[in-house]
Amino acid sequence: MVLGILTAIAACPAIIGTTEAVRQGQRQNAREKHRGLKTNLSVSCSRATRSGREIDQCEVVLSENKVKHSLPGLRPTLVASCILLRALQLTRLRQLYLNVPSDEFPDGHPEDHPFAGYFLPSPDQDWGRRGEGMVSTISDDPPQLNWIYVDRDTCEVKHGDRVASEPHIVGPWDVTKIDRRVTFMGWEGFMAVQYGPGEWALYFDVDDNGLRGVIGDDLVRVEVELVRKERRQRRMSCGPRAGPGAAVETPKNDD
Repeated sequence: MVLGILTAIAACPAIIGTTEAVRQGQRQNAREKHRGLKTNLSVSCSRATRSGREIDQCEVVLSENKVKHSLPGLRPTLVASCILLRALQLTRLRQLYLNVPSDEFPDGHPEDHPFAGYFLPSPDQDWGRRGEGMVSTISDDPPQLNWIYVDRDTCEVKHGDRVASEPHIVGPWDVTKIDRRVTFMGWEGFMAVQYGPGEWALYFDVDDNGLRGVIGDDLVRVEVELVRKERRQRRMSCGPRAGPGAAVETPKNDD
C-alpha cells in the first residue's frame, strides 16, 4: 500500500510534464493552423494623401490580362541593353495588382482573380522558423495554384509555376506575431506603384530605398501593409441551380 502511494507520487511530475507538453503542442497547433487556411489579401496604408485614400483597403488580385509598359520596371543595368527593343513594347505580366474600384467596374474587373492563398513549404528551400513559401489559386475552374515570388530584377510581386519562380526570390513568407500582417524576407517592405489612372501594382522594396533605381522617379509609390482576411465566398447565381439560403460571407481579419 505504502509502496503504491510512493510510486504514484513519484510518477506525478512525469504525468504533469507530459500533460503540459500536450497542451503546449495543442496551443502551438492552434496558433499555426491559420498558416494553412486559404485567405484573401488587402492593403492597408496611410490615408493622409489622395493616393493613400484611393488604395487603402483595396483587395489584392492576380491577373494575366493587365497590360502596361515594361520599361519603367527595368533596373538601369538592363535599360541600356533593352531600351531600343522594349521602349514601345507592351507586356502582359503575371503580377499582383490592387483591385481599385472604378465607374466602369465598381466591384473590380471581372477577369481579375482575388488572391486566395496560404503558406506552403518550398520544395527547394528550408527557412526554418523564418517562414515558408506562399501559393495562391489563379482560377476557380479549373483550380490551379501558383507560387508567389518577388522578381529579382524589377521587385514586382508576381505569381508563376515552379519553373518561373525558381530564378527569383520565393521567400521566406511569414506573418507578424500580433495581427498577422504578411512579411517577406523578415520584414514589411511592400509598396504599391501607380502605372496608370486607377491602376496599381504590388512591389517589394528589396533594397529598402523606396525602389530608387528600379522604377521611374515620376511614378507614384505608396508604402502598404498586406493584411490577411478570411476568404470571401463568391455570391451564388440566382438562377435555378442556386440553392436556398445562399449567402455571401463578409471578409474578416485573420486573427
